[in-house]
Amino acid sequence: MNPPESDVLRLDLHPVDDERDLGRFAVLTIDRPDKLNALNKDVMDGLKAVCTWVESTEDVRCLVVTGAPPNDPPEGKRAKPHAFVAGADITEFLGADSHTIRERFTDNAVEALWGLSKPTIAMVDGFALGGGCEVACSCDVRIASTRAVFGTPEINLGLIPGYGATQRLERLVGYGKAHELIMTGEHIDANEAARIGLVNHVVEPEELEARVFSMARTIGSKSSHALKVGKVTVRAALDEGLTDGVAVEAEAFANLFDSEDKEIGVQAFLNRTKPEWQHR
Repeated sequence: MNPPESDVLRLDLHPVDDERDLGRFAVLTIDRPDKLNALNKDVMDGLKAVCTWVESTEDVRCLVVTGAPPNDPPEGKRAKPHAFVAGADITEFLGADSHTIRERFTDNAVEALWGLSKPTIAMVDGFALGGGCEVACSCDVRIASTRAVFGTPEINLGLIPGYGATQRLERLVGYGKAHELIMTGEHIDANEAARIGLVNHVVEPEELEARVFSMARTIGSKSSHALKVGKVTVRAALDEGLTDGVAVEAEAFANLFDSEDKEIGVQAFLNRTKPEWQHR
């Protein structure tokens, strides 16, 4: 199965580098820089197709999601700002009723990204507003440049977030801070996002790609089976109470002792060699 093609998305594969024992990962770039990479129907359809492909292929162990940098401006014009995703394409909201929106926002691409069994990293450079903040929240890890800006400004349109921010943002930053962001519509910079737990790391723009790719390679070098089990158990912390969540973890941990990769990893550790994972 070949990667899906799209006019508004780019998908670049980074294969294993055997010399350095680094893992496979893919970079998905939302490519509408003249619209600040805003989410329209084409982007969302393409993102769902990419998620389906990533889930089905063994060629990708970790997915990085980012936005295209601004194009060079015409002579005499000011360059557009950097954006991860500046939000939904609001032109598609005009005249839309609840039936249309319910159909579009149910089983949507952000949920497809959230539902991936493989690790995901949001590489955020510039605006991550509205739907863009929600795309970032649907990834497992967020790494931002110092010029990143986050916010949920839907309240200024007489709306609330529709791609899961009322749930995932609350779990990342807490009840009070999520309310503040959603009810005021105010923006926060990268350092404040890191302080409240929305962002894992903040780096200078010129260091962002190297930092993200380093983490993606590290993740991609691990057992794909153990990564999936780890992701399921961490997610259980969101869906289960503490007692049930610990029970989920204990069962998953025990089951890993029946996997080939456990034996490979333990033997490699004892022999001080690099593991050659069965589940790649």
